[in-house]
Amino acid sequence: MRLYASVAAGGFRRYSTYRVATAAGVFTNTVFGFILAYTYQALWDERPSLGGYDLSQALTYAWLGQALLAAVGLMGGTIEEELVERVKNGDIAIDLCRPVDLQLWWMAANYGRAAFQLLGRGVVPMAVGALAFDLALPKSPLTWAAFLVSVVLAVTVSFALWYLVGLSAFWLMDGTGTAQLAWILGLFFSGMMLPLNVFPGAFGEVARALPWSSMLQVPADVFLEQATGWGLLRAYAFQAGWALALLLAGRVLQAAATRRVVVQGG
Repeated sequence: MRLYASVAAGGFRRYSTYRVATAAGVFTNTVFGFILAYTYQALWDERPSLGGYDLSQALTYAWLGQALLAAVGLMGGTIEEELVERVKNGDIAIDLCRPVDLQLWWMAANYGRAAFQLLGRGVVPMAVGALAFDLALPKSPLTWAAFLVSVVLAVTVSFALWYLVGLSAFWLMDGTGTAQLAWILGLFFSGMMLPLNVFPGAFGEVARALPWSSMLQVPADVFLEQATGWGLLRAYAFQAGWALALLLAGRVLQAAATRRVVVQGG
């Protein structure tokens, strides 16, 4: 465990060195936060209780999306790009020779990355949103703690999904197409563009049952105190269930991949 803790700390330090990129990300997230907030404001002015949210909750949801975008990795950039590149250039062979578990190594590094992105790119946009709009911020410290637990589970689900994308390079030799498909699905079905609660009928039920909803919709509902008591436990169970299922799928795919290592170029 000490090894993986060191890997996570190294991931945090690594991303903390990209100060210009972090500042640019903060600026971009803040700008898009305003765009989404004003869009939601116009939409909720017409439908005041759309999706079971009032205007204040909808605005909070918009800013939460920007705060979690990089930390959860809704658009990728977690580990899949580096993993694909290491498969292509053959460095993955070095990783497989290390006396560590490949999946746990990358997951620990991703936790470090996510922790920095949450602090470095998440806090400022959320603070700006709270100053500019009347947001529905939790008043109880317990809600903040419950939200952080949900964020950790969201990061785990995200990692498991992107790890599968990275492993696809063992067969495809290029993960670009798979990654683009994954982030398009992630942006839509996580609720990044619009809360999944507003989707009607069977389509909405399917969207809320997919793993991407664990990455934003569920943490947002915890933050907005839409999931409390037994509802909170069900939310955690939903996230943990998808995390376990996807991590197990990653183990199976990893085992298949390491039995048939193909390196582009020889």
